Amino acid sequence: MVKNVSDQLVEMLKQAGVKRVYAITGDSLNPVNDAIRRDGNIEWVHVRHEEAAAYAASMDAELNGIGCCMGSSGPGHVHLVNGLYDANRSGNPVIAIASTVETDTLGTNGFQETQPTLLFQDCSKYVHMAYTPKQFTKVMQHAIQVAKSERGVAVVGLPGDVASAKAEEVESSDITYMPDSIYRPSDREITELADILNNHKDVTLYCGIGAKDAVEQVEALAEKLKAPIAYSFRGKIFFDKENSPYTVGMNGLLGNPAGFHACKESEVLVLVGTDFPYTDFFPIDNKIVQIDLRPNRMGRRAKVDHAYAGDIKDTLEALLPQIESKEDDSFLKKHKKSFEKDFKKYDIETSKKSKEDHVSPEAAAHLINKMAADNAIFTVDTGMTSVWAARLIKAGNGRYLTGSFNHGSMANAMPMAIGAAASQPNRQVVAMCGDGGISMLLGDLATIMQYNYPIKIIVFNNRSLGMVKLEMEVAGYIDWQTNMVNPPFHKIAELMNMKGIVIENNSGLEAGLKEAFDHNGPVLVNIFTNPNTLAMPPKVTMDQMKGFAESFGKKVLEGKIGDASDMVKAGIDAIV
Repeated sequence: MVKNVSDQLVEMLKQAGVKRVYAITGDSLNPVNDAIRRDGNIEWVHVRHEEAAAYAASMDAELNGIGCCMGSSGPGHVHLVNGLYDANRSGNPVIAIASTVETDTLGTNGFQETQPTLLFQDCSKYVHMAYTPKQFTKVMQHAIQVAKSERGVAVVGLPGDVASAKAEEVESSDITYMPDSIYRPSDREITELADILNNHKDVTLYCGIGAKDAVEQVEALAEKLKAPIAYSFRGKIFFDKENSPYTVGMNGLLGNPAGFHACKESEVLVLVGTDFPYTDFFPIDNKIVQIDLRPNRMGRRAKVDHAYAGDIKDTLEALLPQIESKEDDSFLKKHKKSFEKDFKKYDIETSKKSKEDHVSPEAAAHLINKMAADNAIFTVDTGMTSVWAARLIKAGNGRYLTGSFNHGSMANAMPMAIGAAASQPNRQVVAMCGDGGISMLLGDLATIMQYNYPIKIIVFNNRSLGMVKLEMEVAGYIDWQTNMVNPPFHKIAELMNMKGIVIENNSGLEAGLKEAFDHNGPVLVNIFTNPNTLAMPPKVTMDQMKGFAESFGKKVLEGKIGDASDMVKAGIDAIV
């Protein structure tokens, strides 16, 4: 029986499919806390920082369709903002409850008073305050509907006195509707698209996360067109299959030459469910076709010639019967051969590095890929860790890989892993963290300890902000304020009743990682990786090469390093 607004909130969350709430309770949020406790059907996951709550809820939504986080008055919900930015940009349906001060103190600049409608405006699809019990019902129903249908964040500001007030009946609905519609271009547009693809010889399919539910259809289209499949970082884990005859790798900042050239050299490039942001990696003179769920994305990343709005699976199922099977597979074979050559060379280089004294981050990522479960969930920090994941973590039988690929925030991997472990307890969860990232939200190791989530936390500890350092060097700057003096992360893990493992040289790498993957509970592996390992994009400009050389030249002149000739040569070799 619904007693108050907080009870009603719990009922509406349950009906919408919410199974967990990530939050820190306190003051104005206490009525909601009590309602969840009394109901007993929603789990309350007590995080240590609300930013971690937002990331965890975002991951829950990404894997399960909806997530929920909450923050109490003022600082409590302010802390949600960064994680909600990430969720909103990733298209994850998250309900955020921003509890706030009582209504009679609003507008008086009182203790912990904020204005949620202003605070969350830029990181949500919908935000509104509920000033009365009747308004709450209408606002909450609409917030859930928007989050689910528009795929993003919806925030409800909830004053403490409204949360504890008696619920009131309203004339509108209080349930969530979840229609399952067919959505594709018109018959005329499908025929037009088929004609374009049938009448051009060399076609490349460039796929993003929007195609994740249409892998079978994308591969069927690739087979008919004899088209290589390139993919974005978010699309990688669905298409980067070991034995696929179509995949040619990633395009973009973390990509590989074959993926880049397959896009550049195609007569027609088809963007399939991707909002890939790096326009420098798109060709200029080719014909470009875009298929996307959201019409508002059309043409904002590239000079698109033809745009079609629709669900990728629905669209391709309508398109496939009109596609003529091609015989000439020379374009596909050319880029597939290049892709295999790229990775054979990369594997050889990785193998050589694994014999060095310094721990090679590539060797570590290669072993993680080899040892992880076939359906593991990988969460990846922003920075150099993303490079190694992009190049070495492969799709398995149901593997999933994600990170802050749109918002580009540090410290996302560990809290995302909390959301994955809480919502998918029967799957292995691997958090690939940078030392900068893990440092930011280190306190939420206590959340992992409290719930005994069996997460494999792998810290790529290069004692620096490695990606920032590289960005400064290729721009010709001396890297400054990028070095980090870190605590012994493995010992901190041990203090939190987690297994801690330290790996300081390559000779102990395989045994250390095996021990971590064999361990039955949470574990943190602190790997001291080689800070001088370089990683460059598939497309490198002369300005970047010049900047790299200038950076080392300046270091010599300022006495930061000795003879830089060997280091510069090594850097230029890596770039070339």
